[in-house]
Amino acid sequence: MIESFTDVLRANQDYVASYRNRHLEGRAARGLAVITCMDSRIDPLGMLGLDKGDAKILRNAGARVTEDVLRTLVLAVHLLDVRRVMVVAHTDCRMSKVTDDQVHEHILAGSGLDTRSLDFGTVTDPGAVLARDVRKIRSSPYLPGDLAVIGCIYDIATGALSVEVGD
Repeated sequence: MIESFTDVLRANQDYVASYRNRHLEGRAARGLAVITCMDSRIDPLGMLGLDKGDAKILRNAGARVTEDVLRTLVLAVHLLDVRRVMVVAHTDCRMSKVTDDQVHEHILAGSGLDTRSLDFGTVTDPGAVLARDVRKIRSSPYLPGDLAVIGCIYDIATGALSVEVGD
């Protein structure tokens, strides 16, 4: 099984050879947390002009504000100096092109696995879901009421970010 990872393990050896420990702290130097999709076309640091150590980056399928994301934000705010949060969905997201039922059917047909106990959080109305996810953060009893939170859409084709849910 380890042979499946040869390429990335070899690349890590090259990385180590030129690695410089900048002694970054574990806190968010710019006070920012970014929740975005796991889509590999998205470079969260690059799209926001950030460097390593500037922000906490939370990624999952569809950039959804799940219970685990909320738990992580509570830690980031109370322990790691996060004072503002961006929820960044994106165009051409696979999660907005299928329903949970379609995902369950696809997995069942392909592997025989029954995944109906999982909620995949597909996105039927991206704007409404983004607004709802921002409200989840703003209404959390474990986060400060003055926490700055916005919801954005990242355009995969142009790299542009637009604020869809502001104050």
